[in-house]
Amino acid sequence: MQIEAFSDLFPLLSTANPQTLEWLLNIAVEHEYPAGRAVLMEDAWGNAVYLLVSGWVKVRRTNGDDSVAIAILGRGDFFGEMAVLDESPRSTDVIALSPVKLLSVSQERFIQILFKDPQLHHRMLQLMVRRVRQINMRLQMRTSPPAVKLAHTLVSLCDNYGQNSAQGKEIFYIPLKDLAEVTEITIEETTKILEKLHEKGWIKIDAAKNSIYFINLKQLEILANKF
Repeated sequence: MQIEAFSDLFPLLSTANPQTLEWLLNIAVEHEYPAGRAVLMEDAWGNAVYLLVSGWVKVRRTNGDDSVAIAILGRGDFFGEMAVLDESPRSTDVIALSPVKLLSVSQERFIQILFKDPQLHHRMLQLMVRRVRQINMRLQMRTSPPAVKLAHTLVSLCDNYGQNSAQGKEIFYIPLKDLAEVTEITIEETTKILEKLHEKGWIKIDAAKNSIYFINLKQLEILANKF
């Protein structure tokens, strides 16, 4: 991968200096996982920072045999940074929803890079703050109608990870259970709302291609803002 493409793919690296990018490319370890595979187990948190080159994953909170999806991440995102910084035990893991390609940077190397490149350090803090704000927004929306909550989840996924296609912005067709858990509504509500949005022509679901297309994103954004 070329340095410029590396920087363009990952918002985290958009302000990093060329020397940092070159070093990262040289030390990063490549990984590939099939759908359904555990990418990161709870006892492995803190070992490295992971950059998602392609594919989709879910972050899952675990409690014994029970688990619930708490976040969906797509191409260009990263994870593992908080555990690297605070070295605390984790009760979450990361599962591939589709075939994924990752780059990992060890804890020691990543911390060295942060000390050497203050622009990267600042950029990471910005993105971490954005995640906190997204969590606060979800808390504010807990009493909102299910349709509003699901529209907000879909719009967020589209804004963060949507890829241009002939039919509009496209995202991966997240499994209903995971989409429901992240949105904090039931699977039944998720199914009915998606069907309604499809009927209205706001989205198009192509299960064969595992894709959701945003046909009328503006209307979906209006619905998402009714909290």
